[in-house]
Amino acid sequence: MIKDITIGQYFPQRSFVHSLDPRSKIILTVMFIVLIFLCKNAWSLLLMSAFLIAVILVSKVPLRLFIKSIKPILPIIIFTTVLNLFYVSGGTTLVAWSFIRITTKGIYTAIFMAVRIIALIMASSLLTYTTTPTMLTDGIERLLSPLNVFHVQVHTLAMMMTLALRFIPTLIDEIDRIMNAQKARGADLESGGLIARSKALIPILVPLLVSAFRRAYELAFAMECRCYQGGEGRTRMKKMKLGLRDIVSFLSVSTCIAGVVLLNKYFGSLI
Repeated sequence: MIKDITIGQYFPQRSFVHSLDPRSKIILTVMFIVLIFLCKNAWSLLLMSAFLIAVILVSKVPLRLFIKSIKPILPIIIFTTVLNLFYVSGGTTLVAWSFIRITTKGIYTAIFMAVRIIALIMASSLLTYTTTPTMLTDGIERLLSPLNVFHVQVHTLAMMMTLALRFIPTLIDEIDRIMNAQKARGADLESGGLIARSKALIPILVPLLVSAFRRAYELAFAMECRCYQGGEGRTRMKKMKLGLRDIVSFLSVSTCIAGVVLLNKYFGSLI
């Protein structure tokens, strides 16, 4: 399960999505997240899902990576689905037994919530799969540049966010190695109750914290050796500029949003 977490990973590929400006991809991701929660009926949800699948195919990122990104949150999806299935009332009652009541609205809501969470994870993963950490840092810094008026250190903030995102895969690999090492020493990490499993995590968390602090120190030392002084006076090898592909992407997402709004208007809301 630990190895299935793919947040922060970059998948190198030559595609339409990879070539977009990082600022555009960040804004488009936010727009798509808004689009996800605008869906109110099956038709608008179908349109949103078809658009997301089309973008994934255009990005040329293997579908297995998106499936791996969904696996860690599968318990949350199941819990949310069951919660909405049994506790949302309204519509026609299909099953009524003791305190359990399943209605048509509960089924619709459960499906909607599950699809929304999956689409949210896949859209967020698509951003990191198609954008390098360096470009992501530059994009966030450019988008937050108006905050410089308020003397906010935008470059430092963007660097912190990107480094935190970048080190997620590294820490996941470290956790996997530590767990394998502890299992080889005879540690039992899977049996027992909640308290026993919590105690079994101590031999994993302590080496992980030590390793994380060591990596942070090495990174800081490497940046200092390279005379890193923050964003002031810093130049960039690649200039970011909006092109025709970015305009086409904005028009496509805007058209999809307009289509979802129209479908909601003509077919009503099911949730």
